[in-house]
Amino acid sequence: MLSPSKKIVSAASTQYNWHLLLRIFIPFALGYFLSYFYRVVNSIIAGDLTTELNLNATELGFLTSTYLITFAVIQLPLGVLLDKYGPRKIEAVLLLFAAMGSAIFASATSFNMLVIGRALIGLGVSACLMAAFKSFVQWFPSDRLPLANGLHMTAGGLGVLCASSPTAWLLENLIWRDLFWILAVATLLVAIIIFLVVPDKPSPVAKVRMTHHIMGIFHVFNDRYFWRIIPISVSTQATALALIGLWTGPWFADIAGFNDTEVANSLLLIGISMIAGYIMIGYTAYFLSKRGINSITVALVGMSIFMLTQIILVFHPVYFARITWMLLGFFSTSSILIYAALSQHFSAQYAGRANTALNFLVFAFGFLIQWAIGAVLDGFPSRSEGSYSLEGYQQVFIYLIMLQASCLVWYVLRRRHW
Repeated sequence: MLSPSKKIVSAASTQYNWHLLLRIFIPFALGYFLSYFYRVVNSIIAGDLTTELNLNATELGFLTSTYLITFAVIQLPLGVLLDKYGPRKIEAVLLLFAAMGSAIFASATSFNMLVIGRALIGLGVSACLMAAFKSFVQWFPSDRLPLANGLHMTAGGLGVLCASSPTAWLLENLIWRDLFWILAVATLLVAIIIFLVVPDKPSPVAKVRMTHHIMGIFHVFNDRYFWRIIPISVSTQATALALIGLWTGPWFADIAGFNDTEVANSLLLIGISMIAGYIMIGYTAYFLSKRGINSITVALVGMSIFMLTQIILVFHPVYFARITWMLLGFFSTSSILIYAALSQHFSAQYAGRANTALNFLVFAFGFLIQWAIGAVLDGFPSRSEGSYSLEGYQQVFIYLIMLQASCLVWYVLRRRHW
């Protein structure tokens, strides 16, 4: 009897039935749920971390964004690994590092231990999106990729949702350290499920020499289409990572004056809006593609509205703060269409490297932006310990809007010349 690692599903016998769909979707969705939960949970426990370790905004931003930089560093080799060894094996192994990181974070007695734990978590969940996308490219028709990717992203929205009010409720009976011990065990179980359940599919590039894989990275980075769309996609996604991953919770507390329960409920609504966004924007792109409107156009419209919500936040709309942030969460999901566009532009053998190249840039800039937001907030006098000023938040949004607007202008200008 073959071991799970040697079970190969023949390409000739591929049938898009529910059994196959569930074997691919559910295990990867569980991994991506954990990835997003880890990514945003610090927004809920920020107060506890700040109080227990006496952190300022810059330190809190650095600690949280450590997840993003280790996530980013692994992306380029990850593309090669996914193309060569397949998504099942790579994600299962990496999730073991996330489980280890969660355990270290739970038992940390110093800031440095927290950073190490957070870094290992980022490393461990680094394949949760790209492994799924690679598997979808292997198994599904190209015209279904925007929809498939969008449906997968709903698991991330569920992660945001569960890292809000449900986590706040759980922390009424547990401390944050207990939460991370639970996450460590859950992550280990998901790694086992992925290894045992997800099917493999033979890849023509699996037997290619490693030097050829590395040259494939240069092929992606030398592509003009890649560099035309990358700036606006990276700036939008990195901004969403930085805000929703940490600073949304403090904004609700400092500017809207919400208590812990109200903050958690607000994050819950943002999670719901993101789930709706992944489903509706993915389906909209699929629907409009049948009528000659490509997914890039849909993504650009959505990303432009995402920028508009930040302009509104400059004016601190306290009375409709939740609605504004829900719109921000909803339209932040539009940038996910860029991954499908890259998969459609590049051949299947380069799909993993193209998407992980984009992911590398997104998370590298997400690290810088999340950390920089803390530094900007520390530059303005705070009203009380652990809170940040209105002027600081306004300055943050102005900088973010300027960055994204300049990238949108780049896309428009390059579209005319390339």
